[in-house]
Amino acid sequence: MPEHDEILLARELDRPALARALVRGEVERLRYGAYRVPPGDGPERVGERSRALATAAAVHRQLRAPHVLSHETAALCWGLTLWRTPARTHVIQHYRASAHASRDVARHVVPLPASHRTTRVGLPLTTLARTVVDCASTMHPSEALVIADAALRHGLDLREARAVLDSTRSRRGRARARWVLDHADPGADSAWETWLRYVCLRAGMPRPVTQLPVDTARGRFRCDLGWPEWHVLVEFDGRVKYRDGALRDGHDGTTELLREKARYEAIREAGHDPVRVLATGGRGVTQVVARIAARFPPELQRSFRTNPMLPPPP
Repeated sequence: MPEHDEILLARELDRPALARALVRGEVERLRYGAYRVPPGDGPERVGERSRALATAAAVHRQLRAPHVLSHETAALCWGLTLWRTPARTHVIQHYRASAHASRDVARHVVPLPASHRTTRVGLPLTTLARTVVDCASTMHPSEALVIADAALRHGLDLREARAVLDSTRSRRGRARARWVLDHADPGADSAWETWLRYVCLRAGMPRPVTQLPVDTARGRFRCDLGWPEWHVLVEFDGRVKYRDGALRDGHDGTTELLREKARYEAIREAGHDPVRVLATGGRGVTQVVARIAARFPPELQRSFRTNPMLPPPP
């Protein structure tokens, strides 16, 4: 994660000079009483993530009472992939907010041992393991799984995360959190690939292999996920994949389109026919499940049961 922007607080500035700078576009407002100089054009400096990181730094500067950035905000500060950029800044503190507290800050009054705290780029955060557990306990499990997958790529120790979960007092969200930890996989290359795996797991399918290798005449390629025992391969192929910056900072949509076309052709030439899945929601998810399930033997299909603990994906 890059060093966060320098935060300018109205309480520390000359008000008329600040007003003139705003009119000239020399600064931009992040939240009440907090501003920053507009960032440069680098992909890591623009967009919702950049603004959310700067806002988190502003909240930290403005809060006078002890606090630690947590949940989705901590995940953002750790540089993890998120399904969506958090609309509010999440903090753990030891007192309940007053009726006049800012609505753009989500305050969590929960125990936080010293071993669950750390500092990153000058900001107080929950540790990586505590961040994943907090997200898994409170967020939609498919969104929490996106964060857990990214955390594994970032070096998360699942044993540590499970120990953190076991040490928390609250029972709320514990079962879902344990499911997220048990099914996290560093092989997901994007949030949409995690979404696709969640859809399959929720439908009761066996756990798939991520980035399944496939040998072809053009070399070895990988499918997003699959079940080699039954020769079932699945590829995420939503249009979002081909938009610049859609999957990660610096993502080039045209290059991705050409790469995907060559890869898919090679896999087809090798005798495989992957199920291609588009980004969808609602009834479209049911259709996705039906198309993938149809590739399994009938006796296995009959064993599939939707997990009642897991809600439909967003």
